[in-house]
Amino acid sequence: MKWRCTRCGKLHAQNDSPCTACGHTTFERATVRVDEGAESGQSPDSAPTGTVDTGPEYVWVCSNCGRQHVRNSPPCSRCGSPDLEKGEQTYDGLERDLTAPGWLDVAMPYLPILAGIALLIALFATGIASPSLLPGIGPPTPPDAPGQGAEAAGIDLEATEREVHERLESERLPEERRRFNDGLAAYAEYQNRGLVAVEFDNAEPNGVSPDEFDHSCGDVTPVGAPLVTSEISINSYDDGGAFATDVADALLSSRFEEAVRSGYDAEGIDIHVAPNGDIYVFYAVC
Repeated sequence: MKWRCTRCGKLHAQNDSPCTACGHTTFERATVRVDEGAESGQSPDSAPTGTVDTGPEYVWVCSNCGRQHVRNSPPCSRCGSPDLEKGEQTYDGLERDLTAPGWLDVAMPYLPILAGIALLIALFATGIASPSLLPGIGPPTPPDAPGQGAEAAGIDLEATEREVHERLESERLPEERRRFNDGLAAYAEYQNRGLVAVEFDNAEPNGVSPDEFDHSCGDVTPVGAPLVTSEISINSYDDGGAFATDVADALLSSRFEEAVRSGYDAEGIDIHVAPNGDIYVFYAVC
């Protein structure tokens, strides 16, 4: 049996303090390696070989917080308590502590987030919600405006906008035909609602660029202009067809008749009925 100084580590044949090297008075049991036995005068041939049972290992445990220390060197490194008690080192629960957590344990804190993402994907995939609802995705949302922008007097205004396009197409030469562009229609809706909001609510809508809308016009910059007429009353129409014809005629007889008839490849139209009954039309082309 060998004894080791807890301060400098020198080996001693007996637990007979103080240490001959540093004068420390505390020794601990020590396991002697072959090379250490040779240094102390023990023959290497007589040194034990194979697995050696070195007996229990001891640690010094803080009586206040339970922190284990290799040496009896108060105070406690965790709480500063001066009382350390000698105890046997055990490895109870080590296998449990070293067991890697399963994927479910790792994912558990993130399940609510993953469920929310899955729900959003499902809503977008089924068309119940539009990706434009997410910040930074899709064109700018049109400002709130008084009056009617979707339906008025039982007439579907969005369907009427496409009927106006068809009426205009019938007035054009074959080589001047143009397509209805949803991106231009979205840009026209934003601008048209902004005009109504300024006029009737004294609002100050944010300015937008046509390029913020998916107009598919390439390098061509879209242009647009408003038309406001009080000569047409939507309440006097029984169906959207007749109303669309009169709106188309108003565009063809306006100051931008030339742009309506020729010179462009695509158009977008928005119709909004103001609170006073005036018809606000915004026409955009590229």
